[in-house]
Amino acid sequence: MEADVRRLLSPSTPRVRRLLAAALALLLPAAVAITAGAPAAPAAPASYTWRNAEIGGGGFVPGIVFNQTEPGLVYARTDIGGAYRWNPSTGRWLPLLDSVGWTDWGHNGVVSLATDAVDPDRVYVAAGMYTNSWDPNTGAILRSADRGATWQAAALPFKLGGNMPGRGMGERLAIDPNRNSVLYLGAPSGNGLWRSTDSGVSWAKVTSFPNPGTYAPDPSDPSGYSSDNEGVTWVTFDPTTGTRGSTTQTIYVGVADKQNTVYRSTDGGASWTRLAGQPTGYLAHKGVLDPVGGYLYLATSDTGGPYDGAKGDVWKYATKTGAWTRISPIPSDSTDDYFGYSGLTIDRQHPNTLMVATQVSWWPDVIFFRSTDGGATWTRIWDFTSYPDRSLRYTQDISSVPWLTFGVQAAPPVPSPKLGWMTESAEIDPFDSNHFLYGTGATIYGSTDLTKWDSGGKITLKPVVGGLEETAVLDLISPPSGAPLLSGLGDIGGFRHDSLDAVPATMYTQPVFTTTTSLDYAELSPATIVRAGTLDRSARPNDNRIAFSTDGGKNWFQGAEPSGGASGGTVAAAADGSRFVWSPDGTPVSHSVGFGSSWTASAGIPAGAVVESDRVDPKRFYGFAAGKFYVSTDGGATFTATAATGLPTGSAHFKAMPGVAGDVWLAGGSGTTYGLWHSTDSGASFTKLAGVTEADNIGFGKAASGRTYATLYTIAKIGGVRGIFRSDDAGGSWTRINDDQHQYGNIGAALSGDPRVYGRVYVGTNGRGVIVGDSGGTEPPPTTTTTPTTSTPPTTTTTPAPSGSCTAAYAVTNQWQGGFQASVKVGNTGTAAVNGWTVAWTFADGQRVTQAWNATVTQTGTAVSAVDAGWNKTIPAGGSAEFGFTGTAGATNSKPASISLNGRPCTPG
Repeated sequence: MEADVRRLLSPSTPRVRRLLAAALALLLPAAVAITAGAPAAPAAPASYTWRNAEIGGGGFVPGIVFNQTEPGLVYARTDIGGAYRWNPSTGRWLPLLDSVGWTDWGHNGVVSLATDAVDPDRVYVAAGMYTNSWDPNTGAILRSADRGATWQAAALPFKLGGNMPGRGMGERLAIDPNRNSVLYLGAPSGNGLWRSTDSGVSWAKVTSFPNPGTYAPDPSDPSGYSSDNEGVTWVTFDPTTGTRGSTTQTIYVGVADKQNTVYRSTDGGASWTRLAGQPTGYLAHKGVLDPVGGYLYLATSDTGGPYDGAKGDVWKYATKTGAWTRISPIPSDSTDDYFGYSGLTIDRQHPNTLMVATQVSWWPDVIFFRSTDGGATWTRIWDFTSYPDRSLRYTQDISSVPWLTFGVQAAPPVPSPKLGWMTESAEIDPFDSNHFLYGTGATIYGSTDLTKWDSGGKITLKPVVGGLEETAVLDLISPPSGAPLLSGLGDIGGFRHDSLDAVPATMYTQPVFTTTTSLDYAELSPATIVRAGTLDRSARPNDNRIAFSTDGGKNWFQGAEPSGGASGGTVAAAADGSRFVWSPDGTPVSHSVGFGSSWTASAGIPAGAVVESDRVDPKRFYGFAAGKFYVSTDGGATFTATAATGLPTGSAHFKAMPGVAGDVWLAGGSGTTYGLWHSTDSGASFTKLAGVTEADNIGFGKAASGRTYATLYTIAKIGGVRGIFRSDDAGGSWTRINDDQHQYGNIGAALSGDPRVYGRVYVGTNGRGVIVGDSGGTEPPPTTTTTPTTSTPPTTTTTPAPSGSCTAAYAVTNQWQGGFQASVKVGNTGTAAVNGWTVAWTFADGQRVTQAWNATVTQTGTAVSAVDAGWNKTIPAGGSAEFGFTGTAGATNSKPASISLNGRPCTPG
């Protein structure tokens, strides 16, 4: 299911901005320097290719729509991730709305889709994300004459809600199968029924339609999300009541009204009447017409869904006689009914064959029912035998998307993976009785042997989701070693991406988060990673919402939580991985030495601040909140607000530059205080880049050839153009790297360059997954500096041996089952500095080093040695060096009998 990211879409955040100046893209110069003068246009778009990091679904697919005259033409709509068309030649889905831009981001919410049976090249989308204030724009009808390759928009005078309650009902948008210039749209929010007679160019309200709907899930909801009237929910034509080129006369319309659910027109939409004798007490999610047999089928539920539904029925209406027959597999007045019905479909090759899905059977699993006699009798896709055992009419192969187990080993009768949930759309291919697709809250499943069900065999269900990416991305990191990418996602936790082109085997486990809100790695020890997130404590009472890895995200172990119900927020790892700072949502910022075995509240920084770490100094952390920048030099114990002024008071993202102590970039804001800032003194002061008028995130990647400063990436407005930009010269000039066909609408929450591949950028979207951009052009020329050379006699440096003794302190700082963390501190009490040190000690049998920071630790048998990591190689006289490591086996026998520094035994210190 999709993440609840409505807070990211609030008008108070930088999600809602002015219209893109698209015409400027044709008039852009080759380069621009960012100076204190007037903003200039960025360099012309670079040659970039764009693709997804493969995840495979990850969100709710409320609608699957087959064209009724062209075999193989099928579309899928998502609630926050746009629309897709199936490509039979590749067996993958093609995204159709990546051109949706920053200002019209709500068009990625698709409340309905219609494909033209008369002219299959034509397709229409009813677009809009929310009907309340979260989306400031009105809805639109997008129309395409080339199967979604290009679009034109017709603005509506009201909002549409692709991510609102009731979004699985439908389809709300329908094309007259005889006169395809006529379309109808069922509107929410009491706006009634609308019609276009010019192929979607203009729209007018059908004033004769009598009922705009009455049902809202929670009329008292002050946000307007659950209190909105779900309105007119589906439109179905009877094609036998018209001829080609003439208006279809009989039209059925569903309304969100439990007493007046179905209306009919028999005069081409001129007048409407409530269908006589109809059932009451429930909402009709689907109205599917069999024009051959003359039946209208309804699937009803007590709520509009998609998350709930506790009672419902399936009905059959004889269009010629007006007779109603309840054909529910399990009737609503049965004690066995604990769900409503949705996901209704008929086999167009055999119209007496129909299927319906439960709305919603969370436990133990969704149920599909199938009838081959018009609903007189039904069989189930699974049945209980001797509880908790079940007999199955299916086998499930998730090898292409193995994470669909959600990282759990469920106890019978609950299966893992599940058949699904939120199964609002289930469709039998109108040209192939064996081909069946249905959407869930996480993927699309399909079968190509559906009729085996009827002969007692087992059908095979597989994910059919390649190319369809619908995750909400909250954070991304790309460490300098190990996996190229780790993601923090809404609803499905996130993944370690060992390959960008392969679906990961599993989401993060131990613990499994519902949503990962923040990730960080230790810059000098990148295999050390921390993640923070949210989870349902009632379902996982023993799991905490902070987790650590010491092997680059392959395996995880959980830490303790600060008091007060710490959850989500942002988290930062010290440069050497020795400590962490966590700013959970709604609770104070805390710090921990080691892997979170205990937390102590940090002083001087407000709750809810965004936290990051310096990428060089292990004791230095940063925070930002309400226009103030905070710095800690004692490992997060205390923070102090710097004197920096002029920073945005609203939301912002900031990051510290790898390899450069105190170098910080900050992006965010709104209105006139909106842009990109840079600090080279740990946030004591910031300089705003004048040419970047808007910026929402900042990321760093591998430097161009011959340059030492990392490549910068930002999502911003530069020179009047909105886009994704790259700078190879520390922000001196910028190049737009995306184009108008690759805008992705909802971007900005997550952004990272790749430290190993020049030009590669990872962009997080709110509904289109992780986007990977790769440069197809050449790198900029390297900067050169000519320095006169002179003949200099060689010098010899002698490193004196320690002339006195040394001290050693060894401490176990954290412990868990099968492993521990320890620190080693050696002091030089000699009279000369030690340049290039080696510390040695002996382990007990069975113990093994697995990870280290501030040093390179190796082990042969029980002998362990550590050498400097390069940046702390000198121990001055009277000074000390400290490093840490993790190990396996018990910690009780880990303390060594002796430690030596460069071969000299140390005394305990």
